[in-house]
Amino acid sequence: MIEVSLPNVKFEEKEESVRLIWRETLYADFDRKELQRILMRKYRVKPELIVRDGRLFVDTDYPGIEKYLAIYIQNNLGALLRSRYTNRKVLYIHEGTDVPLLGYNAFGLIDRGTNLIQVRGISGCNLSCVFCSVDEGPYSRTRKLDYVVDIDYLMKWFDEVARMKGKGLEAHLDGQGEPLLYPFRVELVQALRGHPNVSVISMQSNGTLLTDKLVEELAEAGLDRVNLSIHSLDPEKAKMLMGRKDYDLEHVLDMAEALVNAGIDVLLAPVIIFGVNDDEAEAFIEFARKIGAGKRWPALGFQNYVPYKFGRNPVIAKVVPFNEFYAWLRALEEKTGMRPLILKPAHFGMEKREFIPLAFKPGEVVRAEVVLPGRMEGEMLAKARNRLIEVINTNAEVGDRINVRIVRTRHGIYTGTEV
Repeated sequence: MIEVSLPNVKFEEKEESVRLIWRETLYADFDRKELQRILMRKYRVKPELIVRDGRLFVDTDYPGIEKYLAIYIQNNLGALLRSRYTNRKVLYIHEGTDVPLLGYNAFGLIDRGTNLIQVRGISGCNLSCVFCSVDEGPYSRTRKLDYVVDIDYLMKWFDEVARMKGKGLEAHLDGQGEPLLYPFRVELVQALRGHPNVSVISMQSNGTLLTDKLVEELAEAGLDRVNLSIHSLDPEKAKMLMGRKDYDLEHVLDMAEALVNAGIDVLLAPVIIFGVNDDEAEAFIEFARKIGAGKRWPALGFQNYVPYKFGRNPVIAKVVPFNEFYAWLRALEEKTGMRPLILKPAHFGMEKREFIPLAFKPGEVVRAEVVLPGRMEGEMLAKARNRLIEVINTNAEVGDRINVRIVRTRHGIYTGTEV
């Protein structure tokens, strides 16, 4: 009996396959018969594959067989990767893919003309919030795949962006979904903490994947703040808003306190849907005070619900104009003494910085190479001038060279149509 050992991997038994779980968030199913076939071709043996206590064993003593099988698994892992939380296929972006990490909204880096850089190592979410602006989560109707960016490749691009943006940067880990799905989450915080141009490391999170151990690791790695998405303090209402019957509010509240106790500042970030959870505002404030949130930055960041074209826009949601929302916040400040509730960039040390120069102009037609499928039907990702372009309403395939008319360049996120 020989054990097949791989770093950051555990195995699970499935009916006709062996499931490899990599770094807790990703998995790949290897057909058991196919694994036996490749061993038969190489060694002329057909051993049993046994999964026990998260470990994979081969029922043979044939020398070298475990190394051969491990190499085969590693070589085929990328093609089989899926998200444990969305169950969607995952595309692994690394240096060998030569895919730019500027220009697209779902992964990479985003510069919005300040000293804050959004760092997006992964797409996908473990929740399906009823108001999600990008229709994310396991119940998404529009998102057909996810992406993961290799940490070394992500940091290589971050180095280049940081060189252009200067010192005193805030690296904000966020994304179209939950950043804690990123398999290199702790290592990414560590790498950013060691970067000479980074002063603050923050993260957006729904908190469900936090554990006491992970909180400790993130604190030791150097995470400064978590913007925690909690939208109700009522367990049943929270389940409804988060779109999951198994949403554990008590666990998330415990983790909020654990973050503060570990020295990571917490900003509670509820999305307010008037007529649904606006009556909980004072309870949010009370909870923030109770756990000691907001030591370095504001304790609360109430957000006004806004419908989006490709988001989930529930019929229960009442849209309130922003002037009314800000009046509501001012009244809340007066009543509770909690300030600030109307947040400004200065509250976070944000300042305007020169944008990374745009690679394209609106209306310009460029020749581009299609390099990846997009997240939605009819969408592909193309590259030109070392930037990504989201090409919409196209039937192009990976490898095609097409002419693209640039229709959007806001914040260096490029959208185009094939011409």
